[in-house]
Amino acid sequence: MSAPVSDAAPGQLSHRQILTVLSGLMLGMLLAALDQTIMASAMKTIADQLHGQTIQAWATTAYLITATISTPLYGKLSDIFGRKPMYLTAITFFLVGSVLSGISNSMYELAAFRAVQGLGAGGLMSLALAIIADMVPPRERSKYQGYFMAVWGLSSVAGPVVGGAFAGVGTFAGITGWRWVFLLNVPIGIVALIVVARFLNVPHRRVAQRVDYWGAIALTVGLVPLLIVAEQGREWGWDSGRSLLMYAIGVIGLVAFVFVEKAMGDAALLPLRLFRRQTFSLTNVVNFVMGVGMFGLMMSLPLYLQIVKGASPTESGLMTLPMTFGILVAATTSGRAIAKSGRYRKFPIFGLAATVAALFLFAQITVDTPVWATMLIMVLAGAGLGLCMQTLILAIQNDVPVKDMGVATSSATFFRSIGGTVGTAVFLSILFSVVGGRISDAFAAVKNDPAFLSALQSNPQFAHGMTGGTGIDLNNTSFLSTLDPTLARPILSGFASSLDTVFLVGGCVTLVAFGLIWFLKEKPLSNKSGLQRAADERAAAEATDAEPAPVALH
Repeated sequence: MSAPVSDAAPGQLSHRQILTVLSGLMLGMLLAALDQTIMASAMKTIADQLHGQTIQAWATTAYLITATISTPLYGKLSDIFGRKPMYLTAITFFLVGSVLSGISNSMYELAAFRAVQGLGAGGLMSLALAIIADMVPPRERSKYQGYFMAVWGLSSVAGPVVGGAFAGVGTFAGITGWRWVFLLNVPIGIVALIVVARFLNVPHRRVAQRVDYWGAIALTVGLVPLLIVAEQGREWGWDSGRSLLMYAIGVIGLVAFVFVEKAMGDAALLPLRLFRRQTFSLTNVVNFVMGVGMFGLMMSLPLYLQIVKGASPTESGLMTLPMTFGILVAATTSGRAIAKSGRYRKFPIFGLAATVAALFLFAQITVDTPVWATMLIMVLAGAGLGLCMQTLILAIQNDVPVKDMGVATSSATFFRSIGGTVGTAVFLSILFSVVGGRISDAFAAVKNDPAFLSALQSNPQFAHGMTGGTGIDLNNTSFLSTLDPTLARPILSGFASSLDTVFLVGGCVTLVAFGLIWFLKEKPLSNKSGLQRAADERAAAEATDAEPAPVALH
């Protein structure tokens, strides 16, 4: 039996009804969160078996492009047509893409099918948060959003373990092991579809508004080339002809997007009037900058654990448990405090301060830094992220009109994703720009060391491969696990020093976000959910003899 909305209290759902819907939303979000982490540990095996190691990046790029582009589109369409049909659409796209990816027979097929998956992933995160905003007042919302943080924490640990396990088995249940990385989504997605279809029955007034197709096209033209060059620029060369062409097309597309949005007014995919709201514009700038720094951390930490400390992808996933712990504790604690006090501004300030401090501390780690010390810094970094992520979304949701809840929520995810893409591209470029020189310097520092010279004589093949300080192939570091520790140490020192530079730059970038967040003006949190606010608006319309639009269940 469906969970109806009480007639006595329009727009008010019971705690049990909210948790029932929440279970379906969490399963949908688990699909997107798990997919991002499970692929990392399985991708090498997948690329080997599909004979596409050199083009494997396109499987990630295709997913990233469609997920990023579709995020604001889902938000706007959900404001027009309702959250339920759009969330079901997102799950369906993701399931279809998962099945197709699981049966792909070439890397090009996998890239195409991952693009279909991305079309679904773009709506899973942002719409889940928008639906919670519909059902729960801002003052209580952080407590429920903490469940979503738990999903991300679970995926960050379970993803590498599950991905590594399936990639490591030849077959499972008669199917090639790596294919289960995608097919595992099917039962989870089906349950999510059933729960959402049956229980997500909330009132929605369909908005008689045009769909901004031209805005979507212009945004696609603007972002796709820039996302491609962000992923491929290091290989192409940032000033190569292909990269310059991508920059030019992207700028033209973004300029066209601004003109289209201005012409579309309220019907715009991302209404420009929202940027006149100080909280909306400032918070999204912070989201973008924080995304840059956050992904610098997320990208660098596994590299440190796997290359410098010699951990496997599965082991490095387990080693990041302290960060997950920090995220969960901070998100849960701040959620309860916000519900009790109604104040939220101090939490992103403390959170960004903690994140900056963690990044600067990570910039001091070396080859010899004990793992326990690194894990303590992870707790601090996790606490910082846990205090920031949900609170920034809450600030945006509390600031905008009910009719813009979907597009406003999706904008937070959108800008953070764009920041993450930029951050990953920039920090990988920094890493591989300096690591060669740092390794050469490390070898130069030990070239007269008796222990190093003795080890070098015992490994003539390695000695022969070194020319001009280093002749090492940095595209494949698996040889470090079997290399003499004395010979490996300069390489590990070079990587550790290079990653310190990445962490340092990430800390400086996040420091900018910390400076900006002080300008956030705290607006009192409403005690009414989006549904209740919408019901009040309908009542006000009836009181002024306005003809209200019909209410339909979506």
